[in-house]
Amino acid sequence: MVSRQFLIEVRLKRNEVPGFERYPFSLPTVRTLESLPLHPAVTFFVGENGSGKSTLLEAIAVSIGFNPEGGSQNFRFGTRASHSLLHEYIRIAKGVRRWKDGFFLRAESFFNVATEIERLDSKKGGGSLINSYGGRSLHEQSHGEAFMALLLDRFRGDGLYLLDEPEAALSPQRQLAALARIHHLIQMGSQFIIVTHSPILLAYPQAYIYTFSSEAIERVDYYETEHYRVMHNFLTNPGRMLDVLLTDDEV
Repeated sequence: MVSRQFLIEVRLKRNEVPGFERYPFSLPTVRTLESLPLHPAVTFFVGENGSGKSTLLEAIAVSIGFNPEGGSQNFRFGTRASHSLLHEYIRIAKGVRRWKDGFFLRAESFFNVATEIERLDSKKGGGSLINSYGGRSLHEQSHGEAFMALLLDRFRGDGLYLLDEPEAALSPQRQLAALARIHHLIQMGSQFIIVTHSPILLAYPQAYIYTFSSEAIERVDYYETEHYRVMHNFLTNPGRMLDVLLTDDEV
């Protein structure tokens, strides 16, 4: 049966890697990477900061034509070249379908994307690109409002969406709204790859969850993630956990 998903698998071209002692190949999650199957709907990357999850997402994005700083595949601006060379050493297995819409979101450079939208709209003879984002300058909104405008107005479905920590500026209520919108877009034929720390987003049914540890990348169940366990333990008995965390051991 022919797969209807856009991206099927990520594979490291190990025989072409110049050396596993240099970054980013020295990262344990890259050094041990062989093949990473992707879910047709949602694949999550989770793990501690510095574990390589955003580095791999960036490499996937750049290797299929997205701007390293984010945006759609039509964006070609650059403020600072900071992306790794990992994209040159991975192979993406694609399905027969081609995405009609797409976007790469980087939380730390979304400000630059908003600035580029205004720059393009200010050019003589240019169109009104901001209309695709709800018609209101993203700089005139909070980070959370701007992201929801992106999710609700810019994402049109039948698309490939790579999101790096989309929950960064979202309240728990907004995270639930984002989850509902993601589901709607999936029903419209979309595929997501998401780096997240949010146990709310991670709860999406049947998604692949890959945890990036100090040793390797491993697929885990939602209830096995540290994000779920820590949040569950805290909310079940916050007093007990606070007693442990805030106890002064000094004499």
